[in-house]
Amino acid sequence: MEQGLTTAASMTESSTSTSTDGATGHVLLGRVFDAVLFDMDGTLVDSTRAVNRAWMRWGAEAGLGPSFTGAEHGVPARQMVARLVPEDKIEWSIGRVLELELDDLEGIVILPGAAELMQSLPEGRRAIVTSCARSLCLARLESAGFPVPATVVTIDDTPRGKPFPEPFLAAAARLGADPRRCVVVEDAPAGLEAGRAAGCLTIGVAGTHTMDQLDADLVVPSLDRLRISVRDNGVVFELLPE
Repeated sequence: MEQGLTTAASMTESSTSTSTDGATGHVLLGRVFDAVLFDMDGTLVDSTRAVNRAWMRWGAEAGLGPSFTGAEHGVPARQMVARLVPEDKIEWSIGRVLELELDDLEGIVILPGAAELMQSLPEGRRAIVTSCARSLCLARLESAGFPVPATVVTIDDTPRGKPFPEPFLAAAARLGADPRRCVVVEDAPAGLEAGRAAGCLTIGVAGTHTMDQLDADLVVPSLDRLRISVRDNGVVFELLPE
């Protein structure tokens, strides 16, 4: 493994793109794509502490006891809650978690390179795709000072969230892009799984998970290792030297 960079084992030998630190075999670098679909929490902004505080408070209120250790990152709240409480407590729990998360936005910050990478893209070639509710998504972006793109897909917009492909398929459709010509940028295994299921290529960003826990076409330690060049027919990723 190259320091600061990994690639998926499934990459073919016919791919010849070369990264700035000498790695070869990337199906992603140097290729033209229609659009880039970004996860939010853990990818664009760091909200981990706020998320953990809200979920731990809900867990205490729900009587889950010491075995509950907090939210599973990258998975919609409904899926997590449904595994933890009886069916008659699900709706209350989802509403209460959202209330607590909207109440606690302290310490949410933009992750290195995230705003610059997003802003380097034209409006019609970028989207945020998140597992949280729209109200919470917009509140966290505002709290961090992150500019909101025109296309934002949240759990309110799709019948099934990550790890299912619907959120990324919805974002691609709104942009008028072929999912097979889109790149998903994610920090969580569930999000990367959803991106692959949608037919997209994937970039994993370390943070909430270590690099060796992320199964993606390209894995980077942070988004400040990436640059996007805009061309007439799409966008191209490059790796910057460490």
